Amino acid sequence: MKRLLAVLALALGLSLAQGVVLRALMEDVPETRIIEALLPEFERATGIRVEFEVVQYSAMHDKLVAQLTAPESAYDFLQVDFLWAGEFPAAGWLEPLEPFVKASGFDLSAYFPSMLDLVGYYRGTLYMIPMYNYAMGLIYRKDLLERKDLKEGFQAQFRRPLALPKSLQEYVDLSLFMAKRAGVAGAAMQGQRGDPNFMEFSNYLFAAGGDYVDRNWRVTLNSPQGERALALYVRNIREGAQKGALNANLDDTFRVMCQGGAFSMITYWWMLPQLDDPKQCPKVAGKVALAPMPGGAEVNGGWGWAIPKNGRNKEAAWRFISWVESKEIVKRRALQGHAPTRKDVFQDPEVLKKYPYYKEVERILAGAKKVPIFAYTAEMEDVVGREVSLAASGRKGVKQALQDAARGLEGLLKKAGLLR
Repeated sequence: MKRLLAVLALALGLSLAQGVVLRALMEDVPETRIIEALLPEFERATGIRVEFEVVQYSAMHDKLVAQLTAPESAYDFLQVDFLWAGEFPAAGWLEPLEPFVKASGFDLSAYFPSMLDLVGYYRGTLYMIPMYNYAMGLIYRKDLLERKDLKEGFQAQFRRPLALPKSLQEYVDLSLFMAKRAGVAGAAMQGQRGDPNFMEFSNYLFAAGGDYVDRNWRVTLNSPQGERALALYVRNIREGAQKGALNANLDDTFRVMCQGGAFSMITYWWMLPQLDDPKQCPKVAGKVALAPMPGGAEVNGGWGWAIPKNGRNKEAAWRFISWVESKEIVKRRALQGHAPTRKDVFQDPEVLKKYPYYKEVERILAGAKKVPIFAYTAEMEDVVGREVSLAASGRKGVKQALQDAARGLEGLLKKAGLLR
C-alpha cells in the first residue's frame, strides 16, 4: 500500500510539473554550458523544463534589476554575483530560502563556510545557495624557482633560499628580483581602474593583515596595514609588473603569463588549468602551479543561486536548485571543469585524480575572505579602484589615496544605512 501511495504521489507531482517552464538569465561562460547539457535529465526526472537566456556579464545586472523591480519576474531563479549579494536582498528582491531548505532536508553543511558567508547569508538570512567560486590565489612559475643562477643570486641578495614567499613583503621582494634577474616581469598585474585593480589590491590588503571594515561596519581601510598594502602594491606595479600594467585587465595578464612573460600573477584560481594547457599556453604548460596568497589571506569571489521574491514558480525553482546542487550533479559538473563550492566534491577521489590542484584550491577557499557585502559593493569597487589607480600612477601619494578611499567607502556605508 505504501509503495502504491508513493507511486501515486510521484505521478501526481510529475503531472503537476508537466508544462512548467523555468527561465533564468545566465552568464555566457563554460559553466553555463556544462549545466545546460544536463537540463534534459532534470526535465525527464521532474517534468519541468528549464530554459537559459545566455548573455555577457556586462548585460546581466541591468536585465536582472528590470525584472526584479517588475510586478512579476520573467526569471524564475537567478544567478547572483557576489557584487550584488548585498544589493538584491537589501532591496527586498530575493526570497528567503530557509523554508525550502528545511522542507527538503537540503544539506548546507556540505558547503565551505566562506562561500555561505559570501553568496549564502545576508545579515543572518539565507538568500542564496553557492553555485560557483572564483577565489584568488598565486599562480607562479615552478621552473624559475629551480633555475640555478636565480637560486644563487637570490641567496646572495636576501640571505635565504629562493622559495615561495610566506608574506606580502617577501612576495614583492621576489617579484622585483625576478623582474631584474629572470628576464620576465615579476608579476602580471591588472592595474585597470575598477574591478581589476580593486580585486587585485584587496589581496594585498588582506595579506598585510588589513581589512575594509570591522564587525560594526566602521571603516578600517586607512590603517598602518592598509598603508603598507597600498605602498607594496604601488611599488610592485611600478617596478615588478609588465609594461602597461596600469591599464591592464584580467585578459591582458593572462596573455602575459601565457606567453611566458611573467613569473607570477595574483588571480582567480581557475586560470591555472588554462595556463597549464599545452594547446593554449605551450610556453608555460607544465611549469605553473597554484598556491594561497602569501600572508595566508586572499579574496573570495563567487556566484549563488537565488529565487526572486516576485517569481512565479518558486517551488519548481527550488527543485531545480536543489537538484543542480546535489552532490552527484555537482561532482559531474566538477569533472567537466566546474568550480565547485561543496567540500565533499573537492575531497572526492575521482575529482582529485583528474584535478590534483584542487587540494590547493581547497586550502585557498578555506582561508578566503570577502570584501564588504552591502547594497553598494559594486560602487565600492569604483571608489577604491579610483584611488588605487591614482596612487599607482603617482598622481596621489599613498596616504592621501588611502584616506580618500576610506572617506568614499564611509560615504557609501552611510548611504546604505550601516553607519550614522
